[in-house]
Amino acid sequence: MLTHLSIRNLAIAAHLELEFGPGMTAMSGETGAGKSIVLDALGLTLGDRSSSDVVRHGSDRADVTAVFDLANLPDAQKWLKERELDQENECIIRRTVTAEGRSRGYINGQAVPMQDLKDLGERLMEIHSQHEHHSLLKRETQQRLVDEFGNLSGLVKEVSGKYKEWKQKSDKLNALLNLNEENEARIQLLTYQVEELDSLALQEGELDQLEQEQNQLANAESILASVHQVSDGVLEQEGGCLDQLRHAVHILQDLGLNNTRLNSAQTMVNDALIQLEEAHTELRHLQDDIELDPERLQEVEVRLSSIYDLARKHRITTEQLPERHQELASELTELTSDDNNAEALSAQVQKLHESYLETAEKLSKQRGKTAKRLQDSVVKQLANLGMTPEFVIELTPLQEPGPQGAEEAEMLISMNAGQPPKPLRKIASGGELSRISLAIQVVTAASSQTPTMVFDEVDVGIGGATAEIVGRMLRELGQNAQILCVTHLAQVASQANHHLFVTKSVREGATQSSIHKLSGEDRVHEIARMLGGVNITEHSLAHAHEMLNTSQLQ
Repeated sequence: MLTHLSIRNLAIAAHLELEFGPGMTAMSGETGAGKSIVLDALGLTLGDRSSSDVVRHGSDRADVTAVFDLANLPDAQKWLKERELDQENECIIRRTVTAEGRSRGYINGQAVPMQDLKDLGERLMEIHSQHEHHSLLKRETQQRLVDEFGNLSGLVKEVSGKYKEWKQKSDKLNALLNLNEENEARIQLLTYQVEELDSLALQEGELDQLEQEQNQLANAESILASVHQVSDGVLEQEGGCLDQLRHAVHILQDLGLNNTRLNSAQTMVNDALIQLEEAHTELRHLQDDIELDPERLQEVEVRLSSIYDLARKHRITTEQLPERHQELASELTELTSDDNNAEALSAQVQKLHESYLETAEKLSKQRGKTAKRLQDSVVKQLANLGMTPEFVIELTPLQEPGPQGAEEAEMLISMNAGQPPKPLRKIASGGELSRISLAIQVVTAASSQTPTMVFDEVDVGIGGATAEIVGRMLRELGQNAQILCVTHLAQVASQANHHLFVTKSVREGATQSSIHKLSGEDRVHEIARMLGGVNITEHSLAHAHEMLNTSQLQ
């Protein structure tokens, strides 16, 4: 719901601050006073095109800010949250236009493209006027109204979901059939490569172990010779390192001195002897472990050669072989799964298509009944407005059923007897379209998702009892939505819950527009002015009192 509108330097408005409440708000004033400024300002917040002409003469820029309460608007809240523009239950839309014609839009303080203003605006407000953004002329809007009237939105969503799933699988099947030969060749290659890697069966850490074993087996003879030279020649032979250290230990022990430095030296010599004896033992064990085994060496080298060759074939390092094995196996599994098997996929597509058509047929039947009920209800409302056209909601089967079902809804009308009904955009004039739209909105109000509706001079060309009916219809519509109505008729304005009065004056040589909220006797005088013109009589004042009192009792 629109709660506040701030306008600065737009057309002849220097600065306007307006508060809005629920229900119906009427806006009146003399011709040329500036009633259109509010509509222009709201249009800018909805992403309408702008130009430097809208900027007040002598100002750098025009600035419009609209504040909306989103407490009961989950769709708008979801839209904002998806774009990280949400701000609790309030939304502030701002639009600026410079004197050079540059325009910028903001949502909750963040700059956004104009398309975002339009997308969000469609969820917040509907302006019913003679302007180009009147969405009632769009077929998609007409179909949405039919579906909302029949509470078919859930079924439409189900149809859309099934259509999307069927279309995705169908596209995949077509792509698979077109690339069948290429896929078969790829499957053959992958099968060979995966089987080759399966046969290799490279284990984690195996490569390092094989390389170490190959190095030991290949150099076993020279390793044994070197170990023997150190163990038996250097360490163990008579007069070798071990004999000399043992002799040194005995000499130091025989001294029998208790000297700190001697004790330290003796400890270090003992430690050295122990280390060399342990080294000698390890070398003995190494001699026992190392064998001259040409057959095992050949086995290891063949295994290593297989690993190196396969890595070169795939143009990767040996360390990357396990990862490549997994990648190729996954791709092969994907290509040979049911989703990539033409016959299995074809069966899935057929099943999904049948399910979609079944649900779409269910939607078509309910949509047909709903269109008839909506058509009859709109015709009755048009009759109340003094209009007796032929109004038809036509459901045309689509050549190819789509995400919204198997047919397209379009509203047709004939304003003259004997003439065939044609689309609204080709027949109805601006005033007629406003009243047709009013009739439709009153009928669909209970199911409408638009929280705020603006009607621009829906009373053009009517008067008397019909004007009073229009006022009642707008007031009735205001029970389910916020209504803002620009009107010239007292019969309409008197029905409003709130009344705004637009005036213009000249201050310091410049024309300015002002808007005031009317209540009490001020409102009575405005209703009287609308009834009787410039000269307000006691009779017109009494009549105004009566009209206002009567509207409040309804």
